[in-house]
Amino acid sequence: MKLDRRQVLKGMGLLGSALAAGNVTEMTRVFAGMEKGEGGKATGGLPHRPLGRTGVQVPILVLGGGHLIKQSDEEGTKIVHEAIEAGLTFFDNAWDYYNNRSEEVMGKALQGKRQRVFLMTKMCTHGRGKDIGLLHLEQSLRRLRTDYLDLWQIHEVGCQDDPDLIFRPGGAAEALLQAKQQGKVRFIGFTGHKDPAVHLNILKHDFPFDTCQLPLNVFDASYQSFERLVLPELTRRGIAPLGMKSLCGKGEPIKQGVVTVEEAIRYVLSLPIVSLVSGIDSREVLRQNLAIARRFVPMTEQEMEALRRRVAGAAADGRFENYKTDRLWSCDRPEVEQRFGPLERM
Repeated sequence: MKLDRRQVLKGMGLLGSALAAGNVTEMTRVFAGMEKGEGGKATGGLPHRPLGRTGVQVPILVLGGGHLIKQSDEEGTKIVHEAIEAGLTFFDNAWDYYNNRSEEVMGKALQGKRQRVFLMTKMCTHGRGKDIGLLHLEQSLRRLRTDYLDLWQIHEVGCQDDPDLIFRPGGAAEALLQAKQQGKVRFIGFTGHKDPAVHLNILKHDFPFDTCQLPLNVFDASYQSFERLVLPELTRRGIAPLGMKSLCGKGEPIKQGVVTVEEAIRYVLSLPIVSLVSGIDSREVLRQNLAIARRFVPMTEQEMEALRRRVAGAAADGRFENYKTDRLWSCDRPEVEQRFGPLERM
C-alpha cells in the first residue's frame, strides 16, 4: 500500500527532528502517527508503518519463516493462511531454512494468495559471490512459486571479512543490484545478529540498501548493543530497520521469568523500527503475538529505561544472546561449502 505523499513528507520531517534531539521514544511516536490511514483507522486491522523511503507500508509484525514448520508442514500451512486472514501479511523466509523446506511449504500455502502478502527471503552466500546468490534467488523463486520477491536480503552477515567479500568485484552485493535491475526483487537489504561492528562496516560502503535486519531486545542494550550502535545509523541513512530476536531466539528469558512476552515485544516495537520478525511455530503463538501488536502502545523512555535496568544483571554477560557469543559457523568457508553444496545441487 502506498503512503500519501503528505504523510511521508510530514513524517520524515518529524522523524528528522526527533533524531536530531536523540529522542528514541519520540521517533517511535512519529512512526505510530504514520501507522494510521485516512480517518485514523489502522490499516488492515493490524498497525502498519512505512518501510523506510520505499513508499510502501507493512505490518509491524513479520511472520518468521525460521520456525514456521517446527511442528509440521501442515501446521505451517495453517499458520500462513490464518496470518493472512488476520492481516499479518509480511512474510519472512531464507533459502536454507529447514534445508529449503520452509520456502517449499510457504510457497504452496501462498498459492492464490501471493498478491496479498509482502514476501521476503534471503540468499545464504556466507562470503561467497554473485553467482551463488543468483542461484539461490532462482531456487527461492521456484520454491516460493512466484516470479518476484518484495524484499531480498543477504543472510546472516557477521564474519569480520564479510564486508570486504560482499562488496568485492563479483560479490553478493552485485547479485542484489542485478536482481533489482531485472525486476526479480523490489527491495534489497542485509541481516545479521553477531557483531554490531560488522553491520557498521557494511554500512560504510554507502550501498543503496532499503532494509537492514538486526537483533533487538531489552537485553541487547547492555551487551554489544545493536540498539545503541547500529539502529541510530540506520535511521540517519533512511534504511528501514527490521527487528528480530525480541525473545532472544529461543525464549529463555521468558522461560526463566525474567521478562514477559508482552514486555519483550512491546519494548522492541517501541524502538524506531519498521517491523519485528517474530518466530511463530503454532497458531496459538500467532494469536498471542497478533493480540500484543493490536493493543500496542509505545513505552515511554522512562518505562524502557526501567526495564533495561531491571534486566541489566542478566544482560551484561550476553547469557541470553548466545548468537552473539557462540562461534559463527559461517566463517569457516569449507564448512559452508560442505553444508550448502548438496542443497545447491538439488
